[in-house]
Amino acid sequence: MTPNIKKKSARLPMKSKLKIKLVLLFCLVCMSGITLMPSFYSSTPDWWKKYMAPEGLRLGLDLQGGMHLVLKVNLPKAEENALQFAANDLKDTLAEESISAVRTPSGQADTIVFTLPNASAIGKVKTIIDSEFPNINVRIDNKEGSFPRIALTLTQEKKDFIYDNAVNQSLEIIRNRIDQFGVAEPVIIRQGNDEIVIQLPGVKDPKRALKLLGDTAQLEFKVVSDTPGVNLRQIINQARDTKKWQDGEDTVKLNRAIESLLPEGTSIYFEKDIDPKTGKEIVTPLLLENKVLMTGDMIKDAQVRIGGTFNEPYVSLDMTGRGGRVFAKITEQNVGRRMAIVLDNVVRSAPVIRERIIGGSAQISGSFSHEDAADLAIVLRVGALPAPVDIIQNVTVGASLGQDSINKGLYSGLFGTLLVLIFMAIYYRLSGVIANTALFLNILLLFTGLAILNATLTLPGIAGIILSIGMAVDSNVLIFERMRDEYTLGKSVRASINAGFDKAFWTIVDSQVTTLITAMALFLFGTGPIKGFAITLSLGIIFNLFTALFFSRTMFETINSIRPMKTLKFMELVKRPSIDYLSLRKISFTISTVMVIIGLFAVIQIGRGAANLGVDFSGGSLLQYKVSSDFSMSEVRNAFKGTPLEGANLQEVENEHQLMIKLKKSDETVANLSEQADKILGSKITDKTFTLESQSEIGSSVSAVLRDKAILAIVISMVGVILYLALRFDFRFGLAAAAATFHDVLVVLGLCWLMNIEITLLIVTALLTLAGYSLNDSVVVFDRIRENTQKADKHDSFFSIINNSVNQVISRTIIVSLTTVLVLLVLFLMGGPVIHDFSFTLLIGIIVGTYSSIFIASPLLTIKKKA
Repeated sequence: MTPNIKKKSARLPMKSKLKIKLVLLFCLVCMSGITLMPSFYSSTPDWWKKYMAPEGLRLGLDLQGGMHLVLKVNLPKAEENALQFAANDLKDTLAEESISAVRTPSGQADTIVFTLPNASAIGKVKTIIDSEFPNINVRIDNKEGSFPRIALTLTQEKKDFIYDNAVNQSLEIIRNRIDQFGVAEPVIIRQGNDEIVIQLPGVKDPKRALKLLGDTAQLEFKVVSDTPGVNLRQIINQARDTKKWQDGEDTVKLNRAIESLLPEGTSIYFEKDIDPKTGKEIVTPLLLENKVLMTGDMIKDAQVRIGGTFNEPYVSLDMTGRGGRVFAKITEQNVGRRMAIVLDNVVRSAPVIRERIIGGSAQISGSFSHEDAADLAIVLRVGALPAPVDIIQNVTVGASLGQDSINKGLYSGLFGTLLVLIFMAIYYRLSGVIANTALFLNILLLFTGLAILNATLTLPGIAGIILSIGMAVDSNVLIFERMRDEYTLGKSVRASINAGFDKAFWTIVDSQVTTLITAMALFLFGTGPIKGFAITLSLGIIFNLFTALFFSRTMFETINSIRPMKTLKFMELVKRPSIDYLSLRKISFTISTVMVIIGLFAVIQIGRGAANLGVDFSGGSLLQYKVSSDFSMSEVRNAFKGTPLEGANLQEVENEHQLMIKLKKSDETVANLSEQADKILGSKITDKTFTLESQSEIGSSVSAVLRDKAILAIVISMVGVILYLALRFDFRFGLAAAAATFHDVLVVLGLCWLMNIEITLLIVTALLTLAGYSLNDSVVVFDRIRENTQKADKHDSFFSIINNSVNQVISRTIIVSLTTVLVLLVLFLMGGPVIHDFSFTLLIGIIVGTYSSIFIASPLLTIKKKA
């Protein structure tokens, strides 16, 4: 009896197994609900978030609004600044030793040359440098008949220190500025050797934030020169007339151009102020002594105060102990003279020193707004950046546009999904309802996965969800069509269901794994938006395997355990045909060859920059404005005539009261054209209000990286697919699948080029989505060909096997394409202008992909193989 008892306990009854499965599914759904609660219920208690769920689902900036910036730290300028500071310090030290050192042009940014008065000073200069300036290398040039010269450069150790620490130091300073600015949940990370990526979700004033981050905040105290007889305006006009300097250019360039016309040891700076009555900016040139008396390093605190003649905001400075002593000495030595407070080479104020100032306090005034004064106080409290930062990418999305994207994307996505659910329920009856439930669970788990990983849902991520929905429907359709085949052969309902799942298993696994390989390659080698697409698609694939193969089967088992199904009722739009597809291969190959050639030509044109490239790939600016009322393009074009933006591409978004301004530029840094556009539209079209909804400015270096990484990701994913299919099938299948995928991408790209659709990152995402769909479609057909090849006898030709296999899966191909087209058609019609071209590209791609899986992928297997 004992062996029988052990045998019975080792194998649980079917109902007990089923109960365990159902309990596991219930727990999984509850866990997902707990995790996603903070995403949909804003009043979720803090203890819930802390102990039961992470932060919830995070929305990308393109969905909630905010700023995405890429800053490039100017490391050569950091090196130049360090050398400049050391050289000025050396010059002052030599002056105290009664050695006059005159700076002469060196022609190199990393070298400073001083001319000494005589050869006898060389030894003393070298001693001073060796003892007090260990970070400087000196090269002495002492030729007979000329004054001796010394060339100064930084030591390699100092250069390495600057390059190793300047970016990290800049990152921490920027992080502190943002923390004091008050942006919730910012993202600030280092990228590469010299870049900083910043994401500011929900920022209310992008221009203010941009200025706060970009200001170097180099604070210096200098004395205004009292040299008589120097006509500054005349000297500046002379530089303008000789084209050596123009308004708006760097003051360093101006001073180099007019160095011989200025008293020794002085430079021109500009004091900028705002007239309180007219609001106009007043620019006054001042002649300052070059010697820096004090820097911002001696500032302990900076706060905004209100006072003065006009009761205006000013910035109050509190200095460190050493700074207070230095400031007291400076003011004592310069009573009666003007002290210039210079911030980033602009004089913010230049008050007269009436008496010695003790206590370590000073103030900066200059017609500030309260926000300007607050931001200046922040940068002075936190400290100066060690080097200037250049903005090489600026993508700003207004909160209203982000909410509009959410609403339109959500409503169109829900409506499209609803159509798919209705179709599945009508076409497959009870089985369709089970598939719909599996689809809901798939999406629920996908969102849960994003929340647990703290990943961000973006517009490209929504593309991944669309593809996941299509693949989830495809998996269930594969199973149901297999059930139909088995039921038609006379098997029982239960046997047909089990056989349907068993025979579709490897087809589903192969189709999902090939797409997962693509997603992994895109994640490893893609950029931000493409990574978002890859994460969403990867999670969708993993959870689809679970819902299709485990959940759906469990639902069938549950129904049969409660009330056994007596029949399988499916509609059949397409009876199994007997078409000879391979007889049409010459025609299809000819058509495809022409289209692929057009696609290759489009690739060449895109590479040359001759296509309609978005600023993602060409570099430049794209501004999107919301207009308060109807407007005509003629009045907008007239407004831009005779302005620096006259050559911009102006487009109206029909029925949306939106204006798009696109200007392609190959500059390394962005130009912040929104300020110019705001002034033009505000001053010349006064009867309408233009509100900036989104701004995308990308430097040429970033656009090149985006392009190269997108290409690399596609190529590597195709190599991975070829290797997988070569292992699972044979090498011909891998090459055929990759060739068919490249065919689809090139054909759709060629059609986009012919239709002059703007090639943006969203379009690239659409092409990647298409690649995943095409692979999935081809692998399903290949799996059936492999299965039929194994069952065929020696009299069956390979051509007939392919034709039979395609005919057997044609119903599944049409149904999956139809359901996917339903979702995309709704997105195209209702999704709004942001995803209009994206959804249209996918619509074309689904049609091309369906065509290629039937007429291209399978016929490619017959090349060099006899019928």
